[in-house]
Amino acid sequence: MMPQESHLVLCVDDELVGLQVRKILLERAGYRVVTALNGDLGLELFSSEPVEAVVLDYSMPGMHGGEVAARMRQIKPAVPILLLSAYLGLPAEVTSLVDLYMTKGEGAPILLNKLSSLLHPMPAS
Repeated sequence: MMPQESHLVLCVDDELVGLQVRKILLERAGYRVVTALNGDLGLELFSSEPVEAVVLDYSMPGMHGGEVAARMRQIKPAVPILLLSAYLGLPAEVTSLVDLYMTKGEGAPILLNKLSSLLHPMPAS
């Protein structure tokens, strides 16, 4: 049997430490990870790499996660986006652009769980 192809995940966050921690976490879970420290670089990678899912930070200088998600939707509408935020209650125009969102405080197991659910949707029964 062939090993399952590891999914390529793009992580975008302006906080280097958070980005590195997430990259290690996802790689340990078997994902391949590319990272970007801002929205512009994230969009560049999103356009040029065969990204299968995005873990996107909301609060970034320059272009916040909602703007990045809106542009990603125009480029590759089918790629699922998981938005991370330090805040609860993001505006509906932001949350409507992404597939799932969670607060950073929810922790690693929930992040892995949500990401897995985006990449392996449960068949509707």
